[in-house]
Amino acid sequence: MSEFINTLKPKHGTKFSKKRVGRGIGSGTGKTCGRGHKGQKSRSGGKVQIGFEGGQMPLQRRLPKVGFTSKVNILTQDIRYDRLSVIKEKEVSLELLKKYKLIKSKIKTVRIIGPCTIKDKKIIKDMYCTKSVIEFIGK
Repeated sequence: MSEFINTLKPKHGTKFSKKRVGRGIGSGTGKTCGRGHKGQKSRSGGKVQIGFEGGQMPLQRRLPKVGFTSKVNILTQDIRYDRLSVIKEKEVSLELLKKYKLIKSKIKTVRIIGPCTIKDKKIIKDMYCTKSVIEFIGK
């Protein structure tokens, strides 16, 4: 039952012998060696670069360029003023927002946006606000 390492063999049909090209008509890969007759791919060094379509404008150049990811947007975030009702403190800062998990830890700048439907007014420290929020806090 116990097999020795020297008796182990791969499963039948998993291993194939190397294709020996140019070894006569009887081998099946003689004369042209499986490359067919004439043409660029039959010749030595006859390779076509990836994406080449025989002179036709390649697909990657026919399609328009698309998309842009701003590096600024990764570090900034907008928050609605109504979401600040979760915070019990009167003064709101960036650290408090991170503590209450309203923003991710990597965020560096925050903009408070409207609408302002909650009653309590907060003191916003070191953050940008929209006009509607500034009017609400000013009243």
